[in-house]
Amino acid sequence: MPRSFYARPVLTVARDCIGKILVHRTAEGETAGRIVEAEAYRGPLDRAAHSSRGLTRRTAAMFGPPGHAYVYFLYGVCWAFNIVAASEGEPHAVLIRALEPVRGADLMAVRRRKTAHDRELTNGPGKLTQAMAITGADYGRDLCGDSLYLETAAIPCGRIGRSARINVAYAGRWAGRPWRFYERGNRYVSVAPRA
Repeated sequence: MPRSFYARPVLTVARDCIGKILVHRTAEGETAGRIVEAEAYRGPLDRAAHSSRGLTRRTAAMFGPPGHAYVYFLYGVCWAFNIVAASEGEPHAVLIRALEPVRGADLMAVRRRKTAHDRELTNGPGKLTQAMAITGADYGRDLCGDSLYLETAAIPCGRIGRSARINVAYAGRWAGRPWRFYERGNRYVSVAPRA
């Protein structure tokens, strides 16, 4: 995707990420998954965003130009992959929460110690980074390059749902913002929407 895709309001980018293909090329091979769930974070006012604490070594990428990766260690056990959106100095990002594997599923399965068709392969932010071999080494990576990037899917996206974000109760009134987007009915979505 061109830089202009990322240089838009974060809610627009988050919604438009649904159905796009996330590709990672490594020495082991290429893996790719269709994004089926994403969440928008609009710091610094959004108390759920890491950038609400200001510019730090950890959040520097979020304050940088759009179309770069913001990768952080989640719960001290796994990596989480985010896309920096909006404009430089505006610390907004999109957390990619779930993927549907489309290429390299066997390699993903080896990395995850699962089978290639297991729903658990990529149905969460830490699971997909392990499957795609996205780590802290990808922090700040330009998503307009040729190793980690988004591409347009050949298959159109299904109906898109919207809900509150997951696991951000600490953010007070910001926790209820309907800034999570997902493909309805897709089995790789991490958490089923409430009735």
